[in-house]
Formats: sequence, C-alpha cells, structure tokens
Amino acid sequence: MIDPVNNFKIPDEWVRQAIDRTRISAEELNARISGGRYVILSDGSLLRRGYTTGTTAAAAAKASVLSLKREVSEVSIRTPPGHSAVLPVTAKNGKASAIKDPGDHASDATGGMEITAEAREHDTIVVKAGYGIGSKKGIPAITQAPMRQIEEAIKEALMETGLKGACVTISVPKGEEIAKHTLNEKVGVTGGISILGTTGFVEPWNEHLGEMKEELIKGADKLVLTTGRLGVRFSSMLFPDYTVILIGNDISRGLKAARGDVIISGLPGLILKWAYPDILKDSGYQMIQEMIDDNPENPLIDRALGKAIELSGKRVVLLNRDGTILRDSGEP
Repeated sequence: MIDPVNNFKIPDEWVRQAIDRTRISAEELNARISGGRYVILSDGSLLRRGYTTGTTAAAAAKASVLSLKREVSEVSIRTPPGHSAVLPVTAKNGKASAIKDPGDHASDATGGMEITAEAREHDTIVVKAGYGIGSKKGIPAITQAPMRQIEEAIKEALMETGLKGACVTISVPKGEEIAKHTLNEKVGVTGGISILGTTGFVEPWNEHLGEMKEELIKGADKLVLTTGRLGVRFSSMLFPDYTVILIGNDISRGLKAARGDVIISGLPGLILKWAYPDILKDSGYQMIQEMIDDNPENPLIDRALGKAIELSGKRVVLLNRDGTILRDSGEP
C-alpha cells in the first residue's frame, strides 16, 4: 500500500495493525489511503490529514469566481502534488468563504480559521492579498506553491464559467489575531498569517506523545527520534538496527524520555526551528525548506544544526526529501 502524498510504501505490519484497530476491510482502507486524506501510523492508527492555508485559500478563490455565475457549496481543488481535495465553501455573488480543516492535528493554530475571497471580472488573473494576510518587507506572505495552487484554481473556475479573467482578493478576517499564536513575528512576517503549503495537506501528528510512545522510547536501547513520515521512511533505511519513533515537533519530550543511544533524524524544518526558533528572522525567507532549496550551503543551516547538537547532546541527521543526507553531525 502506497501513501500517494509522499510515495511512502506503508509496511505490511502497519497495514495489518490498522485493519485490526479500525475493523474495516483492506479494500476500504486502501481507498482511504489512496485518496491522500488518511495516513497510517506505525502503531496502526488511522488519522486524517488536514488542509493547508494554501489549499483553503485556493478553495475560497475558486468558489468566489464560480459564484459570479451561481451559488457554490463545495469545490474540488488540486493540491501541489496533483491530488484532488473537495472542500465545503459558502459562496454567492463573487464572495466566498472556506474554513481551514486541521484534520487530526492536535495543535494547528490556524485550524477552524476562515479564509475569504472576493472576485470581480478582469482581463487577466490577478491575486491580491487582503486584510489578515501578513507581509514581509512589504511582500505578501504567500509562498510559491500555494500561489500557483490559487492561480490554477482560478483558471479552472474561469474555464467553467466562460469568463476571461478575474481579480481575486484573499483575506483572513481574524488573521492578525491568529498570527500571534504562530511564529510569524519571529520570522519577520507582520500583519497576519502566511499562506503556506508544499503538499496541500497538513500532516496529522499529535504533538503530545502518548503513554505508548513514551514507553517505546524508554524501552529502546538504540533509538531514532524523527519528525514526520518521510523521516520514518528514510531513517528506517539509514538506521535499520534502531527503533524509529515519530514524535512530530515534540523533540524535547522525546529526548527526556529516551534512555539509550539516540539519533535525531528527519527533514530540517521542525528540527532546526526547535533548536533555533529565530532561524528565519531577517533571512529573507519564509520557510526553512525555501532557504534550503535556494542555497543548501546557507550558513544559517549550520548555525541551527550547531544549536541542535548543543541542545540535545545527540547526533543530528538532516534529510532531504529524496532521502539523501543534507547534514550529519556524526557522533557527539
């Protein structure tokens, strides 16, 4: 069974445990997984992915254009990797609203947030950032992948309505208030939230370790603490003699419970933010992955890695999305 969002081949044991836990058939389980909305964890838990601010904004944008011709209650959106997502919306007379679904994510600060869009006919496609969307040095905090997603959603709506173009203004009514609960101010984004998302989905990690995971951590002589599903996949390959435990961004608690030989391994984002929360401040970047894609030799990466080593006292391995190693601190 393959997770289509990250092409992760789900171990058969995970699948068997999921069937035992959920009491659903293998066919139904495969249908849920193949749609991209559900994921299986290593203990057989079946959780829902949420949608990013980018996917939610794209839904509102598409609905606003469609509603220039008719009322709309749901729309289908293409995520950046190409999967379809169907979101409920409220849309009429060029004005639309979509609510960000966090899925099974324990602490998504933007979960339940309303994103609105207002469309008017235009000669071309124009996307504007309205109230509640932050900016950095005067540039709206909408990263490249969601901007392309929004523009594609508008194109689909124009094809369906027969309109030539549209000017769409995207806003977040409570964006400035919600942004206070995010890291935006620390990375130089002011005035609201950021529109983000490389896959269109929010991974459903519960950021508070359950008793079961704590016991697994305590009982492991050789342990890898990793932050996401790609980390699980590639860390299992890199360190086959180790027990790999997914902990999301709750690295400190995982380290506190650990007893044996420990490695921190995973994609750079959560690890470097954990060690160096101000890594992006005055850097010119909104996301760590954006910085790495632009310049994998950026000295900020090494500075944050040094802080991670100092904070943990453990070996830290930063992985690229293809499983290659970006940085490896080696034995402490």
